Amino acid sequence: MSPKPDKKAKDKADKKRKGVTEIPRSERYDFSYTQNRELSWLRFDNRVLEEAFDETVPLFERIKFVAIFESNLDEFFMIRIGGLSDLATLKRQPVDNKSNMTPSEQIDRVFETLPPLMDRATGIFHSIESSLASWGVHRVGPENLVGDERTFVERYFQSYVSPIISPLVIDPRHPFPNLRNGALYLACGLDSVDEGRLLGLIEIPSSMNRVVEIPSAPGEYRYILLEDIILTCLSSCFGSYTPLDRAVIRVIRNADIDPDGEGVEEEEDYRLHMKRILKKRLRLQPVCLNVSGTLDPSTIKTIRKSLDLTSRAVMVRDIPLDLGYVYGLESHLPEASRSELLFRPFRPQPSPMFEPGRRIADQVIEGDKLLFYPYESMNTLLDLMHEAAFDDACISMRITLYRVAKQSRLCEALIDAAENGKEVTVLMELRARFDEQNNIEWAERLEEAGCTVIYGSEGFKCHSKICQITYRHGMALTRITLLGTGNFNEKTARLYSDFMLMTAHPGIGEDANSFFRNLALGNLRGHYRYLGVAPAGLKPMVMNGLNREIERALAGEPARVFFKMNSLTDREIIDKIVEASQAGVRVEMIIRGISCLLPGIPGKTENVHIRSIVGRFLEHARVYSFGVDADIIYLSSADMMTRNTEHRVEIAYPVLDPACRELVRGYVQAQLDDNVKARELSSTGEWEVIERSEDEKPFNSQEFLLAQAYARAAHADEARKDHRAKVAVGEREREAAAETLRTAEEETREHEAEVAAGAEAAAVAGAGAATSAASAPVSAAGEPAAQAAVTEAPKAAVPAAAPAEASSPKPANQPVSGTSASAQATAEIPLRATIIEPEPEPSAEPAPSRTKAPKTARERKPRSNKALAKRQPGRVRTGLALIGLGLKTLIRGKSDGQAR
Repeated sequence: MSPKPDKKAKDKADKKRKGVTEIPRSERYDFSYTQNRELSWLRFDNRVLEEAFDETVPLFERIKFVAIFESNLDEFFMIRIGGLSDLATLKRQPVDNKSNMTPSEQIDRVFETLPPLMDRATGIFHSIESSLASWGVHRVGPENLVGDERTFVERYFQSYVSPIISPLVIDPRHPFPNLRNGALYLACGLDSVDEGRLLGLIEIPSSMNRVVEIPSAPGEYRYILLEDIILTCLSSCFGSYTPLDRAVIRVIRNADIDPDGEGVEEEEDYRLHMKRILKKRLRLQPVCLNVSGTLDPSTIKTIRKSLDLTSRAVMVRDIPLDLGYVYGLESHLPEASRSELLFRPFRPQPSPMFEPGRRIADQVIEGDKLLFYPYESMNTLLDLMHEAAFDDACISMRITLYRVAKQSRLCEALIDAAENGKEVTVLMELRARFDEQNNIEWAERLEEAGCTVIYGSEGFKCHSKICQITYRHGMALTRITLLGTGNFNEKTARLYSDFMLMTAHPGIGEDANSFFRNLALGNLRGHYRYLGVAPAGLKPMVMNGLNREIERALAGEPARVFFKMNSLTDREIIDKIVEASQAGVRVEMIIRGISCLLPGIPGKTENVHIRSIVGRFLEHARVYSFGVDADIIYLSSADMMTRNTEHRVEIAYPVLDPACRELVRGYVQAQLDDNVKARELSSTGEWEVIERSEDEKPFNSQEFLLAQAYARAAHADEARKDHRAKVAVGEREREAAAETLRTAEEETREHEAEVAAGAEAAAVAGAGAATSAASAPVSAAGEPAAQAAVTEAPKAAVPAAAPAEASSPKPANQPVSGTSASAQATAEIPLRATIIEPEPEPSAEPAPSRTKAPKTARERKPRSNKALAKRQPGRVRTGLALIGLGLKTLIRGKSDGQAR
């Protein structure tokens, strides 16, 4: 049988026959302005370590940065070195398109770069620990235990530790065990009379507190680590075997496992599949062995060979392994020194774009709002979710979740909404690395509560951060869409710098509705008007923006782009940025982590300027703006990495509201002005300190933004207090005016009643008075003349008021006119009135005296545009001669000049 021809050789022969020449990768790409991704990442981690050397940072915060450096390095080995190690086993290794290196070559360069970094970390860790001791915080090692402290440690070991540890001697009957990824073990060489030198192992129990406080003087905190307690009492752990050497070891395994590549059974629940993947991760190939302590070379060799590691993968450290315990020490710091050892405490401020006490949904519907974490509180968003969960008008809530807090108010609001009968759909991404277990648990809880839980599409993680709340008012639907650069996570919202846009824009709402519908159908290539959605639409959006600026620059117009992201690795984007730079476009970027693009290369990236900011908060927001005046601004969940632009579901969304755009511009400018925490990337790939001139003041953008958040919140609070005070004054004025009006109405009714009674009395007495007049002489000749004058005067006054009376409704208590003498007498009483025009509508910011009070039920009754207001009685003296009785009635009131 003839051997089967090699497919690649056959394809190559076919291309040769057709005249097609394959261009080698080294000729396809220009590597003069790019650098390797892994080496760029190590330089970023070194930048993190620099914060531990910064003496302006509080002392305990500096040791936290050492812990972050070490944690970053662990993840780097688990993901990047783990993945490269798999590729290095291939017969034909792929070549990196930024550095033209194979995986094996990249691993070699990484191991060459690491030793100096680790030495720096070790040195600064010991320096900081020595300084902390002067503040009363001491870590006690086995070699420092004496007297009562040693007695305490030995008793603690016998009482609490010894009963639960399981020492293991490795021999032919007890093979080398599986060492769990990231777990701590105590390893030692053992002297055996019969079997020679053996290996002993003890797993440090993770169920116990790793930090044990030692009794100490007031104002001090002395502690010892659990592994050091076991090391102190090691001689009693292995019976007749004598320990010869001892150290703590920690294995880092490959965690770069593809859940979709493992294959999902057709009828298998995806949650069960992910649980199986997580168990498998614990047993993947080791990539690194860390050793803290002193082990004989023969002991290290035994362990290394059992793990199938090369000698360069063994890293001996002189600091504790896994510095995660450091964060727990913060709560034990002496109270008197906390202010000196820690950053000044801060509290995320309420957004000044929202008015407390009003429905949040109503305020978002009125106009777009932009939250800025961690400077502004996430509580506004959480309150909106809770408000919607109990709002009868809310009919549905849909959301994508990537990383969720273990104690999540947001998830609780989703559960409340489902239990209240709303349609709740949650896309829970179970493949969020190192958060898989937490996401699985939340997915189960949400499903039990009645939420519809779906998972990301095969081969594409859903990394987008979007939520949509739908309300029904009658037959109309209103959608509020929430779009973020970071996760819906209460914990990270206090640590990560991120934006959250809250909008009721109909176009964005329709796009979001289509997005969720497409996710449910597995359609990743939908069409959207406003949103740039990966894997199909996000990269073209960025490329189009760059092309617009290139055209402007070629036409001689000013052109500029600004990008802020975590990492830049996408080769197509990099090449387009270089094209923009060559065309004359000014390209400014803030890249926190990896940058495979090198600035300042003559003739290629001279117009590219790249900065990085590492400080108290993790810079996490992604901003993509185009134009000298940033007339186009997009925020996004995506970095410009191939995995984000082509292999994930990501969203970029426009900032359309002028106020929100101005906030983003201010944030960008503050970051570009930073000369304290910012570093500038050189053409050699190193992060360099930004030099300040003699008269230039230090400017820390994060501290500025924090102070700005406090100032804006205080200003908004003062403005609200001032507004409330003005409203209160207006309320008092309106109450006083209403009381005056009520008094006038009562006096008017009393006056009318008196006049009616007097007229009726005159009619009754009229007959008797006429009889008496016939027989009695006239006593005063002027009296009839006076009577006539008084009688005629009212008759002249009534017609003047008649037009006003005709144009206004009669009071409810006014007597109905008729033919009776009483009615005639009432009609002859003078009534003075004026026309009061209705008050104009209040302006956007009403003056205190014009602020309208909430209408009472009485005030809401229909009324004419013009109202007839009775004047309070004026000082008019009217003499009314009552026939037969000679009775006079004097009616007093206020003059016209005093009328209201």
